[in-house]
Amino acid sequence: MLVNITDVFTSEGRVVEKEIPAGFTQLEHQGVSYPVRDCTAFSLRLTNTEPGKALAEVSGKLTAVIPCDRCLREVEYPFLLQFARQVVAPDRASEEEAQEQADFMDGYTLDTDCLIQNEIMTSWPMKVLCRPDCKGLCPVCGKDLNTGACGCDTFVPDPRMAAIMDVFNANKEV
Repeated sequence: MLVNITDVFTSEGRVVEKEIPAGFTQLEHQGVSYPVRDCTAFSLRLTNTEPGKALAEVSGKLTAVIPCDRCLREVEYPFLLQFARQVVAPDRASEEEAQEQADFMDGYTLDTDCLIQNEIMTSWPMKVLCRPDCKGLCPVCGKDLNTGACGCDTFVPDPRMAAIMDVFNANKEV
């Protein structure tokens, strides 16, 4: 959603509050699309802090479906967002400030979808698990080990002993 914030930049002490409709159906992260199950309306509060500067405060909740990193089951991961970002009018912004807000500001227009999506990407989890003790998939047959053992031989010999094992296997009598 695009919000014109010219009046907030020009009116000292001005506060504007808006509800941003929930428009997210999927999230893109590292080239993969993740569906969004639940998305509440976000609340936006714009406060003029000084001439040409405003504080944008956003809060809301979004639930995305992300596969478990071990067993690939779908996990509903909630993003509880509550953040504040300083925005500067384009005529008063330094080059560094203009570059920082180039993703979500176009002139005097604030793109709230990009602002929220940037915040989601910075709070993306390093690892998502369906449960803390998830056993993952069998490396041999691919069976979900949370449902039971598969019976595959998963013995991995110590690589430091490989040279000695070669000597024993070469001298083995058949």
